[in-house]
Parts: sequence; structure tokens; C-alpha cells
Amino acid sequence: MFQAMIHFSPTDLQAMALSARVAFTATLVSIPFGFAVSYVLVFSPLPGKTLLNGLVSLPLVLPPVVVGYLLLLSLGNHGWLGEWLADMGIHIIFTWKAAVIASMVIGFPLLVRSISIGMEDIDDRLIQASCTLGARWYDTLFTVILPLSARAIVAGATLMFARSLGEFGATIVLAGNIPGVTQTIPLAIFDYTSTPGGDRMALGLCLVSIGLALTVLVFNEGLIKRFRRGAHR
Repeated sequence: MFQAMIHFSPTDLQAMALSARVAFTATLVSIPFGFAVSYVLVFSPLPGKTLLNGLVSLPLVLPPVVVGYLLLLSLGNHGWLGEWLADMGIHIIFTWKAAVIASMVIGFPLLVRSISIGMEDIDDRLIQASCTLGARWYDTLFTVILPLSARAIVAGATLMFARSLGEFGATIVLAGNIPGVTQTIPLAIFDYTSTPGGDRMALGLCLVSIGLALTVLVFNEGLIKRFRRGAHR
């Protein structure tokens, strides 16, 4: 009914689908890295963890456009990483993959912070008991730390997914605003706000964006409640 009232164009529908695809891919790919970084920050005795934590959190305080520009310098045709990828026949800039990378970098701090907080809440006695029983570090990791971090992983992944749905600054710099190729919902809204008479369509996409984000957050709350009920049994 809502679609009939707004009359979304095929390009708008592609933007919606691409937003979901980019957010899902960015979140799925980031989870293993987020868990690994969180483990290092919480449990590793390695020096320099403060600096690592600062680097991970940096995208939270930098303007997204700055993050996008730095990524462009690295992944562009003349960037140190871009040239290497080009030699392998891999092109990132101005593709949907660039939007995924932008969302990964911007949303990664939220994922790591959530998982780290969950790991810090794990009772040290459980880890010590595992070590006392002769478990190796990786056994403790997969049988104690990972299961007890599940709720935090879900919460962090949900926050990152919702953040990726709304990513704009880094995406427009790194991926561009190409309808049907790299244009996500925020980029489509930007187009409509700068187009005469596009206010109605911009509002429609805003409502879609709000609906998607709210659905994800409600889903997250439901999963967390299920985890809590399971933990009390």
C-alpha cells in the first residue's frame, strides 16, 4: 500500500535492495575480524593495545568523508593497495564492493565495542577453571569465550548492520552515486533532495530507511531476550 502511494521507481527499489545487500555483506564479513580484535583487546597481554583500540575507534570520531577519502587514496588506481589489486584484476572503486568496504570501516568500531564489553563481563573464574582443567587457549576460546560472547556479537552485528544501512559520507566518496550500481538509500535521498519536486520521494525513502532500521533494532531486542531466557534456564 505504501509503495503504491509513493510509486517507487525501479531505481529506488534497486537502492533498497543494494542497501540491504551492502549492510548484510559488510556485517557478515566483519564479524570474525571484530571478534578477533575484541579478543586481543580484552585478553591479550600484547603491548600497544591502547593504540590499537584508538585506531579501531577512530572512524567513530572522524568525519565519514575523511574516512572515504583515505580509503580512496589507498584503494584508488594509484594507491598502494589499489595498484596491487589492479594487478590481480580486482577493481574496487565505484563498485558495490566499495560501498561494502566503506560500511565495514565505519561500522566496525560499533561491532568491536559491543563484543569487547561482552567479553569483559565474562567471569574470570570460568576461564581459569578451563585452564586448570588443561584446556588450551583455543579450546577456552571456542568453548567458553565464544558462547558467552554470543549476545554481545548479536548486539554488535545488529548495530553495525543498522549503521551500514545509513552510511553516506564514506560511500559517496569511495563508491560514487551511480543509480543501479552503487546508489544506496541515503544516496538516493541525497539525489532527491537536490532535485526540484523530489521532496515527496525523499520522504518516502526516509520512511523506508526508518522502517528498516527499526525492524533491525526490534529484531535485536528479541534475540537478546531469547539469549537471556536461555541463560537463566
